[in-house]
Amino acid sequence: MENLFIDTLIGQVRALDQFGTWTNRTDEDLLSEKYVKTKEDLRNIPVIADIDEMQTQDIRLIYQAVALAFEKKTGVMCSVVMEMSHEGFGRAVVIADKIVIVNKFFKDAHRYSFRTYDKLVEEGEKMLANAITLYDKYAEVA
Repeated sequence: MENLFIDTLIGQVRALDQFGTWTNRTDEDLLSEKYVKTKEDLRNIPVIADIDEMQTQDIRLIYQAVALAFEKKTGVMCSVVMEMSHEGFGRAVVIADKIVIVNKFFKDAHRYSFRTYDKLVEEGEKMLANAITLYDKYAEVA
């Protein structure tokens, strides 16, 4: 089953594999390792902690995948703007023309995850669908 968001996200993730470390890993395993955390996993992560560069990059990849999938679907170029403090407070915004099509605030971004792989797929597709709907609603402004 083809899923534009997941295909785009896996393309973004695999592009960062400079040395072929993840070549033998399936797409689902790779994305699950990066983005899926069970409730037990979350219990082991402190509520107050600093976010590292890799986690920030992984979160950014989600929104870059939404932007790129939006571009593929509509032909409209997007920009991703993300600001994150070392404590995990921040914001990610995807802008198409003059319209903000995705706007996400973060607190405790070091705990950002999805409970299952299917939830990642569902949330990504929902973000993409909402972005397209929002853009279509305000396209005359752009």
